[in-house]
Order: sequence, then C-alpha cells, then structure tokens
Amino acid sequence: MKPIQEWLDAYGVSHQNKTNKLIHWICVPAIMFSIFGLIMCIPFPVEKSLLLNWSSVVILFVLLFYLRLSFPLFVGFILIGALIIWGNYSLLLFFQHATTHLAIFSAVIFAIAWVFQFIGHHIEGAKPSFLEDLQFLLIGPLWLLHFIYKKLGITY
Repeated sequence: MKPIQEWLDAYGVSHQNKTNKLIHWICVPAIMFSIFGLIMCIPFPVEKSLLLNWSSVVILFVLLFYLRLSFPLFVGFILIGALIIWGNYSLLLFFQHATTHLAIFSAVIFAIAWVFQFIGHHIEGAKPSFLEDLQFLLIGPLWLLHFIYKKLGITY
C-alpha cells in the first residue's frame, strides 16, 4: 500500500484551483454523510440503534483502511465518523424511523454534491482522481483532514 503522503500528493494534483478546493470542502463531507445515510437505510438484522446499523459496520472498515495509512488521521476520523453516524441516526429519528425519508434526503444531497464536484473538476480542467483509482474516494476526506492537521501543527 502507498504511504499516506503519496496518496495525498496524488489527490492534490487534480485539486489546485481555489474554486475546486472550496467545492471539495463542502461536497466531500456532504457526499460522505449522504453515503452513510443511504447505507443506514439498508435493513439491519436487529432493530437499528446508534451503533447497530450498517453505517456503523461500514465505517469500521473505512477506519481500518485509514489506520493502515496513518494513525493520527485514523484518530481524527474516529470523531468525524462518529459525527456522521450520529448525524444520520438523528435524521432517522427525526424522520421517525422512516428510512425512505432518510434515503430520499441522502440521495438528493449525494446527487447535488456530485454535480458540484464535477463542476469543480471542469473548472480545474482535471478529471476526478477516483476515475484513476477508486480508493481515492476514501482519500478525499483524509486530504481535507490533513489540511486541518497542518493548520493545527499535528503531524500525520
């Protein structure tokens, strides 16, 4: 597996334009949140709870991928992952466990965010990184997090 800095540098190549970067700061979290919202809608073998749902299961695998790349980024993403799960579960409660409503909400957010992502890449004049390697879909959130770490002086 490539080292984390190699992944971040490769991702950054097609994310140089200020407008594209701004779009990514908004849309990457929106896409990730909406994906986990859609995953949370999948029927679970037992009654869903904050920790017992498919989103929680999938986020564990994402965290394992991040752990292999960088322990400090893994630790940071534990908080982000928890917020994603909590946020989607809170929406599910708001929708009174109507997964159809959460699914529609998540699908709309997902579609709008991807439209803007492609607009950003059109402005950038570069194809999205995930067209080269699907793993870049998981690198995008770390790419944003690494900027926060740099600002705070945290090594990753």
